[in-house]
Amino acid sequence: MAKKVLIVDDSLYMRTLIKNSIAEGGFEVVGEAANGEEAIDLALEMQPDIITLDNILPDMIGTDILKVYHEEELPSQVVMISAVGQESVIEEGMRLGAKEYIVKPFTSEKLLDVLNKL
Repeated sequence: MAKKVLIVDDSLYMRTLIKNSIAEGGFEVVGEAANGEEAIDLALEMQPDIITLDNILPDMIGTDILKVYHEEELPSQVVMISAVGQESVIEEGMRLGAKEYIVKPFTSEKLLDVLNKL
């Protein structure tokens, strides 16, 4: 059975890129969110297996969303995907429960490799 994925990124281009990459890998995209509020609502409603989470969104940052996921005891595994590659940001994301952190730009192979390990 295909793992269900929620894609969170404010860029339609990036959401499409991620969606196309992971669909080829046999994952099922169950939703897309362009901001933090949608990311929280959809995740709690759908309980996807995996969430790809951008760190910089128009209304909040990814690490704040991770805090909400943790408080709500969301069982999803989160992979942060962000252009922000600072060590402190990566460490905070991992400390708050992200399983992996991918820095943009990335290849489809890299994304699928990370998702298949979860």
